[in-house]
Amino acid sequence: MSPKTPARTPKPVRAALPKTGAKPGAKDATRRRTRGRPPADAPDLRARLLDAALACYVRQGIAATSLRDIANEAGVTPAMLHYYFGDKVQLQRAVTEARVLPALDPLQARLQATGGEVGDLVLAFVAGIGEVVAAHPWLPSLWVREVLSDGGALRETLFDSIGPRVPVMLAGRFADAQVRGALNPDLDPRLLMVSLVGLTLFPAAGAPIWRRLFDAGDLDYAALQRHVLALLGRGLELDR
Repeated sequence: MSPKTPARTPKPVRAALPKTGAKPGAKDATRRRTRGRPPADAPDLRARLLDAALACYVRQGIAATSLRDIANEAGVTPAMLHYYFGDKVQLQRAVTEARVLPALDPLQARLQATGGEVGDLVLAFVAGIGEVVAAHPWLPSLWVREVLSDGGALRETLFDSIGPRVPVMLAGRFADAQVRGALNPDLDPRLLMVSLVGLTLFPAAGAPIWRRLFDAGDLDYAALQRHVLALLGRGLELDR
């Protein structure tokens, strides 16, 4: 028998380092530093984050909503929200500017395009609110929670942005009509504006309650609009 060839001792295998000269673990550290940054194929992520924040605001209120709540709603990490918006206050501001205020643009445009007749202005407001609610069903409940309630997070937004655009402007046009003798002199133009909001946004916000209470599932906003105009017609001494 031929003698056996002595087995060679294998040389130790050394882990190859990246050609860049980076040390082991550098890739993981880079990944940790970039956590939360959007991938290149997600250009619409910012809009999705805004929608997720709005959904949380409507469901549980702005003050009670954390960045983690919004991140869970959107299916991202809180770091992603920090990357896009910074902190909770800046995110709330972004939602207001990109979602809440634009929702009222069609109403403002309709009122600005309407003549000075009181009946036309009332009809434009009632119909305009109907269009806004149909396009943005979340608005009435958000209005009640965040504007009318004490400590509401959007109350200052009403004074700074929403108020001058719609209610203050419309109350001024009612006052002009009253000076011309086209509006019942016993009415206060400012309270007329308050009454219009109460007859439109409040019923829309409370729809789940009064529909169940009166077994009124068949009543939609078109029916509410007809009711409001009929209710106001005689009180405003309109021809409609």
